[in-house]
Amino acid sequence: MSENLKLADLLLPDIDKTPDYYEALYPERDLKEGAKVVRVAPSPTGYLHIGTLFTSLVNRITATSSDGIFFTRIEDTDKKREVEGGIENIIDGLNRFGINIDEGFVSGKEEKGVYGPYQQSRRAEIYQTYVKELIRQGLAYPCFCSAEELEETRNVQEKDNIRTGYHGKWAKCRNLSFDEIKEKVEAGLPFVIRLKSPGNEENKVVFDDMIKGKIEMPENDEDFVLLKSDGIPTYHFAHAIDDHLMHTTHVMRGDEWISSVPKHIQLFRLLGFKVPKFAHVSPIMKLDNGAKRKISKRKDPEAAVHFFIEEGFDALCVIEYLMTIAASDFEDFRRANPDKSYKEFKFNLKKMSVSGALFDENKLLDVSKNIVSRMSGKEVSEKILNWAKEFDNEFYSLLSKDTAYTEAIFSIDRDCAKPRKDIAKWKEAKDYVSYFFEELFTPDYTLPENINANDAVAFLNAYKDVYDENDDRQAWFDKIKELCPALGFASETKAYKADPASYKGHAGDLSTVLRIAITGRRNTPDLCSIMKVMGKDKCMERIDRAISSML
Repeated sequence: MSENLKLADLLLPDIDKTPDYYEALYPERDLKEGAKVVRVAPSPTGYLHIGTLFTSLVNRITATSSDGIFFTRIEDTDKKREVEGGIENIIDGLNRFGINIDEGFVSGKEEKGVYGPYQQSRRAEIYQTYVKELIRQGLAYPCFCSAEELEETRNVQEKDNIRTGYHGKWAKCRNLSFDEIKEKVEAGLPFVIRLKSPGNEENKVVFDDMIKGKIEMPENDEDFVLLKSDGIPTYHFAHAIDDHLMHTTHVMRGDEWISSVPKHIQLFRLLGFKVPKFAHVSPIMKLDNGAKRKISKRKDPEAAVHFFIEEGFDALCVIEYLMTIAASDFEDFRRANPDKSYKEFKFNLKKMSVSGALFDENKLLDVSKNIVSRMSGKEVSEKILNWAKEFDNEFYSLLSKDTAYTEAIFSIDRDCAKPRKDIAKWKEAKDYVSYFFEELFTPDYTLPENINANDAVAFLNAYKDVYDENDDRQAWFDKIKELCPALGFASETKAYKADPASYKGHAGDLSTVLRIAITGRRNTPDLCSIMKVMGKDKCMERIDRAISSML
């Protein structure tokens, strides 16, 4: 038996399978030609980050556009950083934003698909099998260097202005003999398994990034760690095995991983795997004192996707906005196809920003207003009820008392050719409709400058006698116009503009007085509709209260 075979059995005596076993266990996928198999592989280290949501969307729409597969895989090899409930936070967040998962973790507790398990901490035997094969081939070896020794080496390299890392003459354990290794293993010394890199920094690795184009980098010559001392793999090694066995065709991830591509390409080739296509997504940026920077977990509340949920942005609104960031031609698609789902958009990675798009909250608000304006009153009222139940108990209590009343409120100026665009997020709804609820009603009875209190009171008293809640909008306004002459106001705006000196104002001014009396505001949706929803008794009470305040 060769020394490499003996070394493999010495280091990993419990591994009795070969890579052929797993190659047979995870056969090629039966998909049509051109179908892309993509994944998002988050670490369960906390909340769902906006960057993870964005990258997931890019992966999902890429799979959709090619009739491919989008799967999730949990990369939890770094147990020190893992947060309890982290998987649930991330996967449930993706589901909440409509990122449909074909395979892998489909909820915090459930996974589906035949290429699992989809959690790296449960795949240790698979990784160790492939590591054992690399050891047999003389492409991996044990390293017994302590953290202190590695730190000392790094300090010397930095002092002498030498590229840091475990390479060349600095790879102290690379050439240990079998007997030396056996002695250390039998003595119980902890070890990691490192790649015995055949690379040379003088050589170049060239790859075509599907977003950033052709990239050329030095070949990897570092003997980086494959398996840690606890038998758990590093990200570099685990993702290569997983993407091969799960038949990932395109690795789309944040561009912070570009510097690792030479290591990954080298690994794929040494393992005899087909190298996947790479697409590195630029981070979402933010302006800070005129300078661009990445959105930060520490500085920016919108870095956490939960921020958008708590603010009450509808999931579709956030996704539609992210699509405008993801593809430079998406807005053209949306203008040409206002009623189509974003999922019908033919996504092209080449249309993505190379340097990173700016997060623009004003644009998000505009996108949201447009989408919300096209929703039915029933849909809006249900969504606001659901949001309030989670984030505003007082508002939920008011809305849920009479859901028919709530739906009628949010149906005003909706389902028409030109719906109002007043609500961008559900958090705004409470203030928007507060005048419908006595518990929230805080009126401002300040009158327009051209109308004095006596004229306002006279109009309101007269209007009480003519109001009929069965009138349509035209009949409703005609009654206001009929009261104008006796009060010294012009019935028609045109007449007032032609001879303003002859009138105190016009019918529109008096309708403003009525609006102030009913809602305590000067600007609201259609007042005739508001009054119908409130009911005559409440409207008369409001008018009487306004009269008392104006006297």
